[in-house]
Amino acid sequence: MTTAATADRAATAAPAVSVRQVSKTFSGRKGQAVTALQDVDLEVAPGEFVSLIGPSGCGKSTLLRVIANLLEPTAGSVEVFGKAADQARRDQDYGIAFQQAGLLPWRTVSANIELPLELHGVGKAKRRARALELLEMVGLADFADHRPDQLSGGMQQRVAIARSLAESPQLLLMDEPFGALDEMTREYMQVELVRICRETGAAVVFVTHSIPESVYLSDRVVVMSPRPGRITEVIDIGLGDRTESLREADTFFTRVTEVREALRGPHAAAQALGVEAR
Repeated sequence: MTTAATADRAATAAPAVSVRQVSKTFSGRKGQAVTALQDVDLEVAPGEFVSLIGPSGCGKSTLLRVIANLLEPTAGSVEVFGKAADQARRDQDYGIAFQQAGLLPWRTVSANIELPLELHGVGKAKRRARALELLEMVGLADFADHRPDQLSGGMQQRVAIARSLAESPQLLLMDEPFGALDEMTREYMQVELVRICRETGAAVVFVTHSIPESVYLSDRVVVMSPRPGRITEVIDIGLGDRTESLREADTFFTRVTEVREALRGPHAAAQALGVEAR
């Protein structure tokens, strides 16, 4: 008989995300079907940072929502740490952050972070202690009793990230969380996210439209085609430690070019290599 400890070890050894032959079709106007995803396979290892990038409407956010069990796939299967996606959602195995921070304006910063814990019956003292721990992690320990409208956009996003970490998930699902920020704040938040992931060991699936952002953050960049969304290429980034100086390194620009050419498709990539595409 499998013990609970053995089951936990097995879950830990499983991929953080396993997507197998996933397709998603929506009903369009006048009954016309719109295929957003087709035959998608993706595996994310524990602790790995993977970005999804592609043209608008290619199904990046749809794929993220299928992983999160916010949408049901039309075909195929999704597992999170060896569990069916719906079970992983019930077990709070992942946290989610979207482009808008989505903070409740009538609650303090601390109370916003505590909300997932409160909904799952965690006691007041433990909730408060966890919120303060996370505020320290995201550099906002002095703002626990502020309201969201007293914070800048970047600070609100840090609170949203802290909230997504409230239940200590080992997977973060992030849908363009920095898309609405100015460039300097966005770069700062990228550095902060790298630090937070290093401290927590969480795996990340990250949707972005920014090529430099995907390269700076990721272990691998997954390139998707126009609708119906398919994975056309997976690029290993392999840049080591993420420091500010990395953005000026030749290897960084090389990876940015690789991702850009992959987005343009095989003809552009072949042209860059000086050969004919077939």
